[in-house]
Amino acid sequence: MEKKIAILTDIHGNHSALKTVLEQIDKAKEVEHIYCLGDLVGIGYETNEVLELLFSHDNISFVLGNHDEAILDIIAGRQPYSKGKEKAHHEWIASHLNPKFISYLSEIPTTLNAKYNGKELHFTHYHLNGQNEFYSVDKEPTEMKLDELYRTSTADIVCFGHHHVIHHFKTKERLYLNPGSLGCNLKPLAPFAILSIGECGEINVSFLEIPYDNKEFLLGYKTLNVPDSDYILKIFHGNQHLKYL
Repeated sequence: MEKKIAILTDIHGNHSALKTVLEQIDKAKEVEHIYCLGDLVGIGYETNEVLELLFSHDNISFVLGNHDEAILDIIAGRQPYSKGKEKAHHEWIASHLNPKFISYLSEIPTTLNAKYNGKELHFTHYHLNGQNEFYSVDKEPTEMKLDELYRTSTADIVCFGHHHVIHHFKTKERLYLNPGSLGCNLKPLAPFAILSIGECGEINVSFLEIPYDNKEFLLGYKTLNVPDSDYILKIFHGNQHLKYL
């Protein structure tokens, strides 16, 4: 029997986008599991709403993203990777996090593996070095570079996020897949992917973009005085809020 899974990543505290995508997936009733590849929080400010929705589903598995890790570090009194305005933003997010979610976030692993119809899948927020730390974003990825990074992996499919644009690379070794950021987009669209694996191991990928109403979410940055909101609205949302002012 064909297996279908959904791949989501980089929700970044955008509840409106997440709710729209999960409603679409639930309505289809053909996806047997959802994999969420990190950065549940940060950048966007709807932290508790996003986590409430995600953790209320029993068919979602998670890996930890760098923003999630930064928030946990701040809460634990450790120094996060972030500095300057980004650190101030993370401290604001951490201060507004409902404490009931700390244990949930703390239990999220860095990587996950699964198997469907004989195909091995590896899930991570982004590529990791030997110290289990995320590499810097490679803005010019190639099949050759990816194969070198995963030369010791037995996975047939590697799914990741972090870099907010779509990746779809197929080599002799494996398929590499990044559906793009669900919560950060220059248009009111929420992207994700459906991965289908047939009985004989045949693979099909569908990239979807679901339109949603982002007006209230965008205007909320200013209403709530979210730190670094000017930069966030420009870089991650393309100043879409200006049409509502």
